[in-house]
Parts: sequence; structure tokens; C-alpha cells
Amino acid sequence: MTLIHKQTADPYNGLRSAEPTLPSKDYYDPERFRAEMDTIWARNWINVCRSSELPGPRTFRTVRIGTQEIVLLRDETGVLRGFHNTCRHRGSALCTGTEGKLKGRLLVCPYHSWSYATDGRLIGVPSKSLPPGFDKADHGLYRVAVEEWRGFVFVNLDERPAQSAAETFDAGTVSLANWPLEDLAVGHRYVKRMQWNWKIFWENFNECLHCPNVHPELSNLVPIYGRGLMARHDDPHWEKHADDHSPEYSGGLRQGAETWSIDGKTHGPVFPSLSEAEREAGQSYATHLPSMFVVGHVDYVRSVRLMPVGPEETELTAEWLFPAEPLAAGNIDVDSIVAFGRLVLDQDAAICEINQRGLRSRRHREGVLMPEEYDVHHFQQWVRGEMRAADISKA
Repeated sequence: MTLIHKQTADPYNGLRSAEPTLPSKDYYDPERFRAEMDTIWARNWINVCRSSELPGPRTFRTVRIGTQEIVLLRDETGVLRGFHNTCRHRGSALCTGTEGKLKGRLLVCPYHSWSYATDGRLIGVPSKSLPPGFDKADHGLYRVAVEEWRGFVFVNLDERPAQSAAETFDAGTVSLANWPLEDLAVGHRYVKRMQWNWKIFWENFNECLHCPNVHPELSNLVPIYGRGLMARHDDPHWEKHADDHSPEYSGGLRQGAETWSIDGKTHGPVFPSLSEAEREAGQSYATHLPSMFVVGHVDYVRSVRLMPVGPEETELTAEWLFPAEPLAAGNIDVDSIVAFGRLVLDQDAAICEINQRGLRSRRHREGVLMPEEYDVHHFQQWVRGEMRAADISKA
């Protein structure tokens, strides 16, 4: 589950001192939440959907990042574009539905009928006359940056971000280059609103101290998780077992297991381009803060994305992706795969809500991190750095 850890010359991963957590109020204070939405979520690439959800020219869907509603729209040539869902006349929302296809070649405001081309240019104004100096070219839709990465759609509220979505994946995780992400189809989608701050999710994701207690089934499937560890070098005494390749020390799935499923068996065709190491790993993670991670298994891919709704509420969307042809033909036992993934997600959701409840104590100003929580520390340092960078840019 490693998120942003970078291997150093010293092979032991753990923290060498007790590090303080973020302040407890950062997980429920409305002002802090607004500040994070205006900085972290407004300045980074955010995963919002799959490319397949916008299948052709003039198809659209609306997405929300905090208070900002965005229209994703394919132009006449199929290029994906993004705009604020706001008419340049008096600010009306342009698209009132969540998804669909434009009836004609123009995006027309439902209020006063200003019309826009699919590339955002203002085309028509129904007023009987235009004011002196009014130039339609100055009143196109407000653009946001949009990128498609291997079948996933990312939005950045900054129209001209310094880096691409692909460049801002965590450098410490895998590339998933051997998985055919672009060609996969969604076999199951799970959407649920959880009663926790978005940071709680990432902190839970970044440690396995909770795994023996919270995830008995997962700990059985991935034995090193049952030791409360994520990797061999999380153990301060790893050298005692340096030559032991058993999964409880080296990682990977239990003997005889092939993938994350109810019985540990594959339930569809195995991806043919995976390396032997990728097959043996059992799970290969690529993460993209702050909104999503993708994990490759030998027979499917799972993606999880977050969208903050409020200081103590987050919407989670999980999708299970499979090869399109065998999925359409019914040759994949989707239920056996999804059931295990949902079990783990629901266990995480429940414990994260318990974590959120406890942070409201008037006595608990901040917590303390243990050595195995090094990636929680890295994540919290990332949050601190993002907020500092925003403060500097405002100065």
C-alpha cells in the first residue's frame, strides 16, 4: 500500500523518531477545509472519470470539485475540453444534467440562450443589438485544464498547470505500463459517501498497522500485512529474514493465491504482458495525490478516487476494470472479484469513520506517529508543503 515512500541508502523504512501528526482540527474545521480546497484541490490534477464516459463528439458530463462545477465536453473532432459550468452573460449554469449529448452543435444557456461552440467560443447572443466595443471573442467560456491519461480523465482548475497529469503521479510507485489500462471496461462501480475527512483515507491507505485487526481476510491473503507491515524493510529486524522469500517476509500473496478475490483465484483471463515480478507481487499500486490510486492485479485493475464533500464527508468511487471482450461475453466472474474488494473498502470506511469521530476530543490536539507509519508522515509532509507553497504564492 506504499504511497509516497522513496527508498534510501538505509534499507530500513521506519521513522527514527516519534513525529507529530497534523493538528486534529485540520480534519473537521470548516476554514481549514476551505483552505485545502482552494489550494490542494484547486492546484493539482484531479481524477474525475473514465474516458469511456465521454464516448464521442458533443458528449458531455458535469463534475464537481468542491464548489466548482465543471463541464467536460468533447468537441466536434473528439478532443476533450473542460469549462466552468457558467455562462459568461450572468453566470447561469449551462448544463443542467449530469451527462448526455448536445442536441445540436452548440452549447446553449438555458436562461438567455447565449450559445457556445464545443471549443468554448461564444457564437450567438440573442440581444437585439450589441453594446459598442462588445467582442464575442472576449466572452468565451472559462477554461480549465483537462488531460486524458490511459483511459482516465483528469481536471486541473488552473488553466495552465506547470506539469501534466502524467508527470505528477507519485514517483515512488509503479507505472502500470504492462497493464492495458486504455482498453479496459468498467465491470463494476461502487459509489458511497463516507463520514470522514479526505486525509483520513490517505493516512489509512499508507500504513498496515491496522491490517491484522481491521482486515483479517486481507491479512490472510497478503501475509506481510498480517504482521502489520507493508514491505520487508518496514521491519527493523529485517536482516534476520533477509534470505527468506516467504510472503510474510518478502510480500506478495499467500502460497497458491493468484489475485485479490474471495478465494484468491483468478476469475478471468490473465494479462499476458505482465512480468514475472508483477505476477508474483499480487498487487501493484500507482498513486496520484490528492484524488486517486490505481492498482493492477493479474486479471483486473481497480481504481479508487476521492472527492471531498465537506470537512467530514468524502465521496468514494471504486471501479473494477476488465478486458472488454471477455467481460461483454460473460466470461469473467466479476462478483467473486468485486466482493473481496468491497469487503476491504467497507472495512476501511468503517474504521476511518471511527477515527474521524475520535478527533473531536477537546483534549486531543494532535497525535503521534509510530515507526511503521513512515508513509503517513510522508503524506502529512506533502500536505504541509502544499499549504506552505500556496501561502508563498499569495505573498
